[in-house]
Amino acid sequence: MKIQTNGITIEYEDTGASGGQADRPAVLLIMGLGMQLIAWPDAFVDALVDAGFRVLRHDNRDCGMSDGFGHAPQRHLLWETLRARLGLRIRSPYTVQDMAEDALGLLSALGIARAHVIGASMGGMIAQRMAATAPQAVISLTSIMSSSGARGLPGPRREVLQGLWRLSAQHGEAGLLAQSLGVNRLVASPAFPQDEATLRERILLGLRRGYRPDGLVRQILAVGADTERAALLSRIACPTLVLHGEADPLLPIECGRDTARRIPGARFVAFPGMGHDLPPGVVTLLLGEIIPFLQRKNGN
Repeated sequence: MKIQTNGITIEYEDTGASGGQADRPAVLLIMGLGMQLIAWPDAFVDALVDAGFRVLRHDNRDCGMSDGFGHAPQRHLLWETLRARLGLRIRSPYTVQDMAEDALGLLSALGIARAHVIGASMGGMIAQRMAATAPQAVISLTSIMSSSGARGLPGPRREVLQGLWRLSAQHGEAGLLAQSLGVNRLVASPAFPQDEATLRERILLGLRRGYRPDGLVRQILAVGADTERAALLSRIACPTLVLHGEADPLLPIECGRDTARRIPGARFVAFPGMGHDLPPGVVTLLLGEIIPFLQRKNGN
């Protein structure tokens, strides 16, 4: 389904589209860098529905079936990284706040005044900005394997960063599939291996549905340019749950700890053996924390 908001078209899915869940508390799921709404495992969505929630997912701008920004000025990722190392501001065609406004606009267009917001990785950054800048719209915040973006936090392992750079340079399906599999192996949860055939099928589905390598670059630039978010986190007043893997090679666990430290009253949970992905075992662990948390904050 598509909806116009914030000047662009957003693709979304809504378990309450038939009208049968209108009285349920809404949960908005926001996925991470270059990841489409289908990256949220069905088991994750189904468990939330079974727990009594209306679940919304959407493709972020420049990803999947939402509007792209190929018309924007092209920026070279390595050059912008060098600018950042020299203390210059990264130039991005849009901001993480713009993506937060897209999500808020989706809720508004659907007539949803308030929602629980769950974000993974970059999606956690978007969710943090929603909670900080539009508190009236956010019942609770769950930030999964994300970061405050504060200076001095450890970054991705070198091989993971190189894998993302190579992925952003790929355009053919075969190359994208091979590189995506390689990146997934680099960030995988060591204690929760995924079935290779299932992973390959999921990646191919995403590639054929609407993958944009150029959009991945623009999203990376937006995250890199988001240098003021850490200072905003003290404004967050809603109940907050921060979940992070101890074996995360993309956003090390210190990033999650710092996020929780900056949000008043936030609860932090670390999971041994969890990396930067959502295999079935990790989904089970996350839901064991998230569902009771949401049920305690029932939206009243």
